Amino acid sequence: MPEFTDSVWTRPARPRTGQPTLSREQIVRAAIELLDAEGAAGLSMRRLGARLGSGATSLYWHVANKDDLLELAVDQVMGEIYVPEPGDTPWRVGVSVMADGMRAMLLRHTWVIGLLGVRPTIGPNVMRMGNRSVALLLAAGFTGPALSHVHSLITAHVIGAATTEAAVAAAVQRAGRSAAEIREQLEPFMEKTAGDYPDYARWRQESGVTEMDPDQVWDQSFAFGLERILDGLELWRVNNIGDTSAA
Repeated sequence: MPEFTDSVWTRPARPRTGQPTLSREQIVRAAIELLDAEGAAGLSMRRLGARLGSGATSLYWHVANKDDLLELAVDQVMGEIYVPEPGDTPWRVGVSVMADGMRAMLLRHTWVIGLLGVRPTIGPNVMRMGNRSVALLLAAGFTGPALSHVHSLITAHVIGAATTEAAVAAAVQRAGRSAAEIREQLEPFMEKTAGDYPDYARWRQESGVTEMDPDQVWDQSFAFGLERILDGLELWRVNNIGDTSAA
C-alpha cells in the first residue's frame, strides 16, 4: 500500500519511449467502464489489458500500478460535476447544482465512494471543481474556516445519501428482485409486528410512503435534507455576515 501522499499527480510524468499503441486517456476510459461494471475489486492491470486487447505491459507505458489508475479514474469522473460560476446564479442554487451533480456522479460510479479519502484528490478536475466551489462560497460571503466547514457539510450530506442509496441498490440487484417486490415480501412481517411499534406503523399507514416509487423517495429525501442544510446556512450567513445580496 503506497503512502497517502504518494500520488500520481505529484510525480513527474512517466517517460515515453517507442510508440505506445494506447493513450492514457484510452486506458482510463476503459478502466472506468470496468469499474462501473464490477467495482474496484474487479479491476486489475491484467483484466484491463485484456479489455483493451493489449497485454498488461502496454499499460505501464502510462500507468505505474493499479493505485495510480484508480486516482486517474476518480479525477476523470469528478470532472462530470458542474459547479456554476459565481454571479451566474444565487449561491443556494449554485450549491444545489453542485450537490445534485455530485450525487448523480456517485450513483453512476458507485466505486468512487469507497475510494474517497483513501488517496489525495488533487487531480486537475478535482482542483477545478474545488476552485469553483470556493469562488461560489466566497461570493456568498463565506470566508476562512467557515467556508471549509460549509463545503464539508454539503459534501458529507451528498456522500452519506449516495452511500446508503448505492448500498440498497446493490442489495436489490443481488436479490434479483425489484425494490417493490422486496418490500411486498416483507410486508407480512411488518403487519405482524405493527402492534409492537404503533407509532411507526401508524406513520407508515398515513404517510403513504410505502406506495411511493423508491427512487422518488430517495430523490425527495436528498432534496429535503439539502434544503434544510441550506436554510440553516442562510440563517447563519445573515446573522454573521449580514449581507443577503447573494441569497
